[in-house]
Amino acid sequence: MDNRNCKVDTSTDGRPHLKTIYFKMGDTEEQVEFWSDANSEEVKECFRSATESDPSDILKLYNTSNSLMNISPRILANSPDTRYTLKVVGAKQCLSSDGLTPEINETLLSIEKRLLNLEKKIVLNSGDTPPAVWDMRAKVENLREKLESVEHMSWLGLYKDIDGKSTKAKNSNGLVQCCGTKKTKEKYQYSQQVFEKFEKLRSVELTDATRELLKKPTFDIWQWEDSEMLYLLQQMFVDLKLVERLYIELPMLQAFLFQVHLSYNYTPYHNFRHCFCVTQMMYGLIWLCNLQEKLDDIEMLILLVSAICHDLDHPGYNNAYQVNAKTELALRYNDISPLENHHAAVAFEILSCDASNVIKHLTPENHKRFRSGMIKCILATDMARHNEIVTAFKGVIGCYDNDNADHRMLMMMIFLKVSDISNEARPMDVSEPWVECLLQEFFMQSDAEKLEGLPVAPFMDREKVTKPSAQVGFIKFVLIPLYEALASMFQEIREPILTPVVKALEYYSDMNEKMEQDKEAVKLKQVGRRISSTIDPKVEPKRVSVSRKTSEVQPPSDDISPSS
Repeated sequence: MDNRNCKVDTSTDGRPHLKTIYFKMGDTEEQVEFWSDANSEEVKECFRSATESDPSDILKLYNTSNSLMNISPRILANSPDTRYTLKVVGAKQCLSSDGLTPEINETLLSIEKRLLNLEKKIVLNSGDTPPAVWDMRAKVENLREKLESVEHMSWLGLYKDIDGKSTKAKNSNGLVQCCGTKKTKEKYQYSQQVFEKFEKLRSVELTDATRELLKKPTFDIWQWEDSEMLYLLQQMFVDLKLVERLYIELPMLQAFLFQVHLSYNYTPYHNFRHCFCVTQMMYGLIWLCNLQEKLDDIEMLILLVSAICHDLDHPGYNNAYQVNAKTELALRYNDISPLENHHAAVAFEILSCDASNVIKHLTPENHKRFRSGMIKCILATDMARHNEIVTAFKGVIGCYDNDNADHRMLMMMIFLKVSDISNEARPMDVSEPWVECLLQEFFMQSDAEKLEGLPVAPFMDREKVTKPSAQVGFIKFVLIPLYEALASMFQEIREPILTPVVKALEYYSDMNEKMEQDKEAVKLKQVGRRISSTIDPKVEPKRVSVSRKTSEVQPPSDDISPSS
């Protein structure tokens, strides 16, 4: 990447600023203005607003040499005399009379038709329409209403102009601004508030008690605001002496952390708080396992920065969705860890800008070490590679050599993996809310997959998974083997890290067992009702309770099982 772009785009204090781009489309001369911290899609939306083009149109921008340019926040600022040329390639989708694309409309009609056929079969077999069918019918209708009323759902490729009005907006100077969606504007306003609060905290001295708590796995990450979490991240660099030893300029570190904050999306789970949660656990493990004696300063920096950046710009939809939906990320990275590759790429975009380049003073050799190590660590968080990495780590435990760079790298990857999925190592009142957040994100994805006709993983399907069933399998087959592998090398993590995970397994196992018992009770009740309905009302009923006769009567062969 050309660092000159960053010098133009980023102010000396790292704060966002407005940037003006001059261009022409045909004989019409235009100019746009957007914030330097906008993302690529927001900048494209800015150009679309200026030209009043459709959201699904393809934009192509050329410089004065007629070379194609990437439309992004890093576009070099120009003047009215060096205007760029913008060309719009039409690719509009035709909408049906109800405002939906033909593909979406056809999908909904297909769902409704299948539901009607299912209802007919059930009515023929049982003589009545069960409440579940009415509920399914209501959900389909509700989904249709949402799609017809929503303005922009990019994850479906669906765009809709409700009021037919242009979204072009101009500031007091008459320049078109990149306004984006309401969420984008709210996000920017919120980010400005976070930045202002973070600025005020820069001169605050953290108490010794809080600094000690920050090193513990029991640290409650829910009680801190975003600005305070930014300040705590800064304190980690200071207390590990990385600022001092690697000549990291404090304003540059603050700009880096703020850009990281801007690059995390408002998803239910993979958001900035998750970033802080993972980094805090990594920080705690560094102190707990005394890694300062096993790793050098560059490796310590790799661990901390990798934890901070490991989910940058996560869209809330996992790699399986990216590959199945053939998204831009999947195509760009050839279906190979598309999200993790993207997280690393975004991290180095931030680090390539002068104002936020915390590795600016590293020697070329150390810079190469840092980049290679950080990419390996972030790519290791792809759960598709989990068994491969854990198996490789177990293979070196008995012969681990701290002088072996490959052994140290493998250990660092394991530490980031442990930190990334460390919620259950925390107190239950801290960890359990994360389960709700994760399930919410899972259900959001599976709902989209069903609507788009993509494969749905059972553990993400709201109709098949429960909180305890999801947790029991994950803890038993993923967490405990991983934590035990690390504990075999670092005995000091057994009590504070591994023990809470074992207790979490007991907690969710008990919860799962209770839910299964409740299901069985409901099943017995339903069977009892069917038995009572088969008794001839003309025959005097026997004075025996249904529950006592249940074991003597065989249910019909076409009885519906609880899982149906």
